[in-house]
Amino acid sequence: MIMDLYNRLMVWSILATGLVLAGFRPASAADASPAVWPMYRGEPGLRGVSRDRLPASLTLRWTCKTGGPVKSSPAIANGRVFIGSDDGLLYALDLARGSTNWHFKTEGSIESSPLVLEGRVYVGSSDAWLYCVEAATGKLVWKYQTEDRILGAPNWVKSPAGDATWILAGSYDFKLHCVAAATGQRVWLYESGNYINGAPAVSGGWTAFGGCDAILHVISLADGKEVKAVEAGAYIAGSAAVVDGRAYFGHYDNEFLCVDLKAGKILWKYKDREFPYFSSPAVGDDRVVFGGRDKRVHCVRRDTGQKLWVFATRGKVDSSPVISGSQVVVGSDDGRLYVLGLADGKEQWSYEIGQPVTGSPAVAGGWVILGSEDGQVYAFAGKP
Repeated sequence: MIMDLYNRLMVWSILATGLVLAGFRPASAADASPAVWPMYRGEPGLRGVSRDRLPASLTLRWTCKTGGPVKSSPAIANGRVFIGSDDGLLYALDLARGSTNWHFKTEGSIESSPLVLEGRVYVGSSDAWLYCVEAATGKLVWKYQTEDRILGAPNWVKSPAGDATWILAGSYDFKLHCVAAATGQRVWLYESGNYINGAPAVSGGWTAFGGCDAILHVISLADGKEVKAVEAGAYIAGSAAVVDGRAYFGHYDNEFLCVDLKAGKILWKYKDREFPYFSSPAVGDDRVVFGGRDKRVHCVRRDTGQKLWVFATRGKVDSSPVISGSQVVVGSDDGRLYVLGLADGKEQWSYEIGQPVTGSPAVAGGWVILGSEDGQVYAFAGKP
């Protein structure tokens, strides 16, 4: 019996060795976990919080070269990474290997971040069109024309009757466009007073967005009518995050604000130094994290705006941070990707890319994906 058991163990050992030599290996958490980050900031409220925790250590798993700087932030769905580039292409990359599954050509640079929803990908371009393509093939389904470039990411909402999906996109034509996801036909149109740079946040039957008219617009999703208009004090370059009826955002006159949407009232302001905020915030349970053009990452109390910590980089931080468990992931114009402790802001890990990182990372399933102005897409995960 002992010899029989020994022989069986030897057979299994030989088989296991053969599998390893053939290229098979145990998967890391990133290889095994489904990674889902289907849109800019992860979900319609633009909260910037990942449900997944990072592995104990990160390693560069692959890069993919595009034909221009990558300012678009990636989306992750169905084992693929979707991201735009200044070369005018929307890329679908294999999450595990970084190989290109397909690319779709527009007539302008793509700074907008893709939205992946119900088997389709929606993205804006500086050619003034909003595009819908099949996620599996990159085949064009429809395109919708605005009167100027689209730099912010699209968002989505169910129609009031629940029988249709609508896509929202802001444009430099001063307008927020709402179109039917199925056909690309216009549902309603709201006109603001200036360029709309960021993505509209969606929550509680309303959408909230800012722009170069220095106003936070709160709009009814049902009909596109204005609910509130809150004077911010300076133009809003980034996207607001909306959580529990409050909007969090920074503006060009060196302030970061928290606004009660129902009351249309500013609850608190944070001002540290005389530098603008282009970064969109990550809103955790009790704290808010955002980047500044003062070359620092800021963390404040969510209820009062009181400073908790700052972390200094060597370049401006237009990249929008992501909270993942007890950590913060963010890029900087100093050419580095950082992982910081959420509790104290101390650096836990960094990777030198070498060129500015202005786009925001996608964090899901143990993966961290982001683009750089060196024209490459970078993928980090645990060691395989």
